[in-house]
Amino acid sequence: MIILIGSQKGGPGKTTVAVNLAVEFARQGKDVCLVDADNQRSAARWHADREEQGRQPAIACVEKLGTINQTLHDLDGRYDIVIVDVAGKDSKEMRTGMTAADTLLVVVRPSQLDLDTLDHMTEVIDQAMDFNPELDVRGLITQAPSNPAITERTDAGEYLADYPRIRPLETVIHERKAYRDVIGEGLGVVEWSNQKAKAEIQSLAAELMA
Repeated sequence: MIILIGSQKGGPGKTTVAVNLAVEFARQGKDVCLVDADNQRSAARWHADREEQGRQPAIACVEKLGTINQTLHDLDGRYDIVIVDVAGKDSKEMRTGMTAADTLLVVVRPSQLDLDTLDHMTEVIDQAMDFNPELDVRGLITQAPSNPAITERTDAGEYLADYPRIRPLETVIHERKAYRDVIGEGLGVVEWSNQKAKAEIQSLAAELMA
């Protein structure tokens, strides 16, 4: 299964989602490959930290830029789960990755500037589905305020409903310090002490596999 994690704007936490999903699926006993297709190399650096510190379970990591669809097909034949982190923009990596992926996870913060990118993202998705009509497109709200009095999460969910190509997930990733704390340790939050963050990633993984 190939899960491509993308957005049209930097900063929504794509890499955070990618590495945490990789750890959760690996903990479930799946063979996981993390593909860093972003020239910032954030996922690859996290993976290097994980390997240096001898973290288990082990996760494979491949770096690939440019046209990535054939690489993803090849990896799909060797691993149970392939998680792809692309740059937060309209890129060759994202477009070619969409033609190979089983699932596109569109990551968006609950801010108007982020939500305004969904028009163009929908156009890109429509073009990709000419080549990959079975692509399952899901929308994930990230960095949502944990304060229940703030309505951004609800507002963003209603906004996503205007884009039928992007099916919103029930899981929401909230703004939590735990997500920042684990990155430098080569860990995922499911290996950390914050139970709320752990529950979010486990819920997300279960939804994506349902």
